[in-house]
Amino acid sequence: MSAVQETFISHLVELRDRLLRAMLAVLVVFLCLMPWAGDVYDLLALPMMQTLPEGTHMIATGVITPFFVPVKVTMMAAFVIALPVVLYQAWAFVAPGLYAHERRLGLPLVLGSTILFVLGMAFCYFFVFGTVFKFIAEFAPKSITPAPDIEQYLSFVMTMFIAFGLTFEVPVAVILLAKTGVVSVAKLAAARPYVIVGAFVVAAVITPPDVVSQLLLAIPMCLLYEVGVIIARLLVKDRPDGGDEALERIENN
Repeated sequence: MSAVQETFISHLVELRDRLLRAMLAVLVVFLCLMPWAGDVYDLLALPMMQTLPEGTHMIATGVITPFFVPVKVTMMAAFVIALPVVLYQAWAFVAPGLYAHERRLGLPLVLGSTILFVLGMAFCYFFVFGTVFKFIAEFAPKSITPAPDIEQYLSFVMTMFIAFGLTFEVPVAVILLAKTGVVSVAKLAAARPYVIVGAFVVAAVITPPDVVSQLLLAIPMCLLYEVGVIIARLLVKDRPDGGDEALERIENN
């Protein structure tokens, strides 16, 4: 067996071990939370329950839905709680193959993107859900008694969590583009009008068809883009070539 094959197999073995450790961390947290799976779902459903008429409850249309939906929510919570361990395993696998300057850039990006994603989920849970659900409840006709299905609610919540988590990653993407020299800070600032239009288009596609949720996604996206440009301007010496030289190096390689 050649040295290249041995190295490749050793990398596969290490990748397997890292994946198993990450999965084990999620599984341990999941098993610890399982006795309180119902409470975990109640916590997730709290923003909706606070806007429903008194005495109204959610419904479950499936036979096994009352069991599987709380289990799915608990698994999601376990993954979020175990995320530091998962990210550490990913970083420990990738870091030995990086140069010193890449490790200095990569670790803050991983930590920053993780924190921002969790902040996006927290912003969605503590502010967006309450605002959107209250708006919908006030807009609904008095002759209608809302009774949301728990499976549809979970699907809605997951979509919103992912949308707002990715929205809060905008500063990281902007800084990375500027730091690697792909795009200059000047060009990022000049693209502001297109970003604003794109933010509202994305919000209209992802969020429910109401103005409130679309604004609550589009406005933070625009603001976070501006924050990313400001930080990039502080960290990166702007290039007059707008990153064209960096792109040429990438194409030549």
